[in-house]
Amino acid sequence: MKLDSSISAVVTGGASGLGEATARALAAHGVKVALFDLQEEKGEKVAKDIGGVFCKVNVTDDASVDAGFAKARAAIGQERILVNCAGTGNAIKTASRNKETGAPESFPLDKFNLIIQINLVGTFRCIAKSAAGMMTLDPLPDGDRGAIVNTASVAGEDGQIGQAAYSASKAGVIGMTLPIARDLSREAIRINTILPGIFDTPLLAGAPEKVRQALGAQVPFPSRLGQPDEYANLALTMIQNGYFNGEDVRLDGAIRMAPR
Repeated sequence: MKLDSSISAVVTGGASGLGEATARALAAHGVKVALFDLQEEKGEKVAKDIGGVFCKVNVTDDASVDAGFAKARAAIGQERILVNCAGTGNAIKTASRNKETGAPESFPLDKFNLIIQINLVGTFRCIAKSAAGMMTLDPLPDGDRGAIVNTASVAGEDGQIGQAAYSASKAGVIGMTLPIARDLSREAIRINTILPGIFDTPLLAGAPEKVRQALGAQVPFPSRLGQPDEYANLALTMIQNGYFNGEDVRLDGAIRMAPR
C-alpha cells in the first residue's frame, strides 16, 4: 500500500505512546489520520499537530466505537488503515495472601474481565467494524483494500508474575491474527500484530531513572528501552508491504521475560 494523501487511517490509543508515534509517522507520509482515545486534551493536541481529527472513544463500548468511526469517516473518509494501540494492564496474582491478615484471596474477576474487554474484545470490536467499512472500498492498484496492525505484547508469550489477565488478553490478540487474516483474505484486507517488549511509553515515564535503566539493561541488544518510533516503523512496514499478512512479530531486542 502506497502511503499518501489519498489514504485515511484510524489509530486507537493515538493520543500518546505507540499510537501517537504511529499517527505522526502516517501523517508524515501525507495520510489523513483519526485518533481514537479517551485522553481528550492530549488527543486534540496531537490531532492539531498532524492535521487530523480526534474522536473520544471507549473501545469497550459499541456505541462509542460506532460514533468514533462515523465522526472519523465524515471528516477524512473511509479508512484503509487501522492501527490498534489502545490497551492497558494490571498486576494481580491469580491467588495471593492479604498483606494484613494473611488470608487467601483470589484475583477479582471484574478486574480480570476489564483487561480482557479493553485489550482483546476492544481490539476485535474495532477490527470487525473497520473491516466492514473497508469492504465498501475498491481495491487499490496494488490489490490492497485495507491493512490492519494490532498491538499485543511479549507478555502474550512469556508473561510475568501478576500478568495473568494482561497475558491472556495479549495472547488472544496473537491467537486471532491468523484466523482474521484468513477471514478477510478474499476481501484483500491484511492484518498483522506487533509484540512490543519494554518500550519507553507514558507507562514508564514516571518511573525513577534507576528503574528505567535496570529495565533497559535486561534487553540483550540494544540494552535500552524500545522507542515508540521503532514501533511505528514496523507498523508502517506491515502496512506498506503487500505480502506481509497474518504474522505476529516480536519487537523486543531479543528479550525473554523472566518470571518477575
